[in-house]
Amino acid sequence: MSLRHLFISSILLASASLWAAEKKEEIDIEKVSEAFGHLIGKNIDTLGVDFDIKYVIKGLQDSRKGDLAPMSEGECVQAISAAQENAFKTQASENLAKAEAFLKGNGRRSDVVSMEEGKVQYKIEQKGKGALVEPHFSPKIKYVGKYLDGTIFGASEKAEMISLDETIAGFTKGLVGMREGEKRTLYIHPDCGYGTAGYLPPNSLLTFEIEVVEANSVVEEPQEALTLSPDEKSAPAPNDTVR
Repeated sequence: MSLRHLFISSILLASASLWAAEKKEEIDIEKVSEAFGHLIGKNIDTLGVDFDIKYVIKGLQDSRKGDLAPMSEGECVQAISAAQENAFKTQASENLAKAEAFLKGNGRRSDVVSMEEGKVQYKIEQKGKGALVEPHFSPKIKYVGKYLDGTIFGASEKAEMISLDETIAGFTKGLVGMREGEKRTLYIHPDCGYGTAGYLPPNSLLTFEIEVVEANSVVEEPQEALTLSPDEKSAPAPNDTVR
């Protein structure tokens, strides 16, 4: 299915839901038209391109009049793909610069410990007295994951097991050495995080608020361990478990 068909289908499906919810027999076409514009706007935002809305509106108007488009559908799709790639590269470069600037300043703090040449840092929020988390363990933890601006991208609703052999490097480095009951804040450079992989903003600096509940969780029956690998297929939503 083409980009155009996918785009139109998503709008029509959303529109159908909107119209189905309309209880009045007579539809307020002005209100529906404005709402339809919002649906178009939301779909435009998902493409990750800084479109000039003035010309988007012009294109809509010209199309309604039957005027020819300034380029073919195929050319348009190629141009959008190129614009998306450029936007991705720009965002990756900007995020990397922000991450490195933050870690450089954060590393000067007396209460912050730097590892991996400053690419993984942690701050002890609460000391623990229990068993120690060692390499290759599968500890049971509680966590909250945030971007540099404080936006939450993932959190555990309860303590969950994570395999240190199947997670991002920064997470493993920061967890090894923690004790049961200990709480840390981890600061992870994108090189030790997700980098430009997956659906998270490229080269994002990640912070994790971690509490170790159990140093090494041993389960009698097969159970899927929580993983935070660079091969994530989708971005975790706020307050959802990262799988």
